Amino acid sequence: MAQRRAGRSGQLCGDAEGRTRLRHAPLPCWVPGVLLVLGILLGVLGPPELTGSAFFAVAPMMAAAVYTAPGTVATAVVAVLAGAFFNLVRGTESELHRYLDVASVLAAAATSVYVNRVVRHGHRALSSVRNVAEAAQRAVLPTPSGRIGGLRVAARYEAAQADAGIGGDLYAAQSTPHGLRLLVGDVRGKGMGAVGAVAILLGAFREAAEEEAGLNGIAHRLESALRREAKRREGLEQDEGFATALLAEIPFTVPDEVGVEGSAGGVASGHRAGSGPATNRVVRLLNRGHPAPLLLSPDGSTVRTLDPVEPALPLGLVGLAAEPDRVEELPFPPGHTLLVVTDGVTEARDRAGDFYDPVVRLSGWTFESPEHLLDALVADVTGYTGGGAHDDMALLAIRDGSEDPDGHTP
Repeated sequence: MAQRRAGRSGQLCGDAEGRTRLRHAPLPCWVPGVLLVLGILLGVLGPPELTGSAFFAVAPMMAAAVYTAPGTVATAVVAVLAGAFFNLVRGTESELHRYLDVASVLAAAATSVYVNRVVRHGHRALSSVRNVAEAAQRAVLPTPSGRIGGLRVAARYEAAQADAGIGGDLYAAQSTPHGLRLLVGDVRGKGMGAVGAVAILLGAFREAAEEEAGLNGIAHRLESALRREAKRREGLEQDEGFATALLAEIPFTVPDEVGVEGSAGGVASGHRAGSGPATNRVVRLLNRGHPAPLLLSPDGSTVRTLDPVEPALPLGLVGLAAEPDRVEELPFPPGHTLLVVTDGVTEARDRAGDFYDPVVRLSGWTFESPEHLLDALVADVTGYTGGGAHDDMALLAIRDGSEDPDGHTP
């Protein structure tokens, strides 16, 4: 469990399912109520010729953009009744003028109910498309096993809230003879083309992860698969199709040394894999233009960015690369958590336009498990953006579970 969480934006009305308040409404939910109160106060405290009709006419229109049908109808009814009372009972204008004011409020109320119906129909259509999009994305991104070789693994895919576009975010975790191998990536573009590219990359990764001796070989296989896919596209997509990717490998046994893997797939400094329990694990990383992973200490005191020594281009741009890939090998101490995310997290913005910084936001947090880390992180990003994230998020968290109370030593 997260011991400290960033506060989420408050909801003054409605529930999480949007049954009272429309999701992603463009106005705060208290606006229609404030307009009604102002109209009533003006009618009670103001001179008789001021009946508050303008407030009563505007309130239902604002409700149409904020509330679902029951809330809009209730606002319209209150507005009509209040407008009729202050015009017909307390009003001092001519009878024709008073009836025209009531008719104006009534027309605005009826229009607001109709507009709300149109808005709700659009929300339902969008929700239906989004549900299909999420189902398609989740079909190619199955949840990995919670425990692999003594490592606790959690993954999450969160669709963007801003539109119905299907994103190209992906993740995979696979147990292999070489250890746990991971992939987190982001394919350029949206739509079914992006999902097709995701499926191709995941298929290539699952095969290469079993067969290739090093991460360089996996990257080459992914590169080849992506370029074959790009040849089937036309125009701009064929010329600019690419994907960022972070490949990782965590051996199930302990190496003697830490080094850097060269283009041939071996470790430059050389090491010999041990045969005992993984009490001092390492993690090997190959970053192809992806946001750098984070390493979180057990007590939350340190959140370290694992930036590559030499940045590399994304997959699909191999023709522009001048140097071969370098695989870096780093310590993965017991109890630490490796967190890999896509740019839906790192490029999330608040209403002031400031980017979300996971290093700052996660500092000082402690978590019972990788699952709780991802739950808290998704909630924090959602609160930071005000619930309006503009890009999908794929997240993967790994922790050495050999020392957990319910864990076991591989």
